[in-house]
Amino acid sequence: MNLLRTTAAVLALTTGLLALPANAEVVQENTSGDPMYSVNAPSGYSMAGDILIARPLLIGATVIGAGLFIVSLPFSALGGNVGDAANALVVEPGREAFVRCLGCTMNGYKED
Repeated sequence: MNLLRTTAAVLALTTGLLALPANAEVVQENTSGDPMYSVNAPSGYSMAGDILIARPLLIGATVIGAGLFIVSLPFSALGGNVGDAANALVVEPGREAFVRCLGCTMNGYKED
């Protein structure tokens, strides 16, 4: 009798665990109307992590990058790559900090 109960419990748990992935997907509604946002549809946790952790770090990286750009400006001017240095040190972190939607992994800035 004990073997029967153990077998039944293992079978019930296994069946329950196999059914979990079918119920794991949550459909999120697109309230903005933007098709890019509906594909990217960030959750509340990713938005909170973005505003509390990622954005301050990216703003700090932009400020530090601007300082490094000013320090490296004479050397990059001699090398002829001022635009590349400005893009890598200031523009890219600034674009990620200020243009990307909250919680998204890709920026919303589209160059024409």
